Amino acid sequence: MEAYNKTPDHVQLYDLMFVTLFSEKQVQERVRELGAEITAQYKDKRPLFISILSGAFVFASDLMRAFDGDCEVGFVKLSSYAGTRSSGSVQTVMGLEKDLHGRHLIVVEDIVDTGRTLHFFIDHLRQQNPASICTITFLRKPDAAEFPVAVDYVGFDIENRFVVGYGLDYEGLGRNLPGIYQLR
Repeated sequence: MEAYNKTPDHVQLYDLMFVTLFSEKQVQERVRELGAEITAQYKDKRPLFISILSGAFVFASDLMRAFDGDCEVGFVKLSSYAGTRSSGSVQTVMGLEKDLHGRHLIVVEDIVDTGRTLHFFIDHLRQQNPASICTITFLRKPDAAEFPVAVDYVGFDIENRFVVGYGLDYEGLGRNLPGIYQLR
């Protein structure tokens, strides 16, 4: 069996079939809107975008290009997924190497479902006394929430279904898909 097979309306990754949820055009339009909103709030504050790897790197890259002002970027690798399910714990695999004291932080997440990862990370950031912390996620699953996490900007709210594309993967595949696909 092929590991990857794509047609205009669906994609197969290993043994799972996914159907289009948001097209590439819908994704890019929403990123531009979010970039304009963030620009209005942070244009003169030289924010530090913190991309949570690996899933958020595509969104963070596009979002930074949609931001009209000076900014910096940092990366942190947090892990809480195994296959199609959350593992129940968050591990820091790679941390930030920047001084966060007094900085305006924009935490960029690919998806917030249980909220565990963001809850863990925001608590960690607060201990470093930033000037502000803004959270932005491309996708959010409100019905999956288990942890109280305030998300300042949301690309799209979706049902509690497994999704791939635009940085999100299934066992390493699908991150390069320009749209969002949900498990059929």
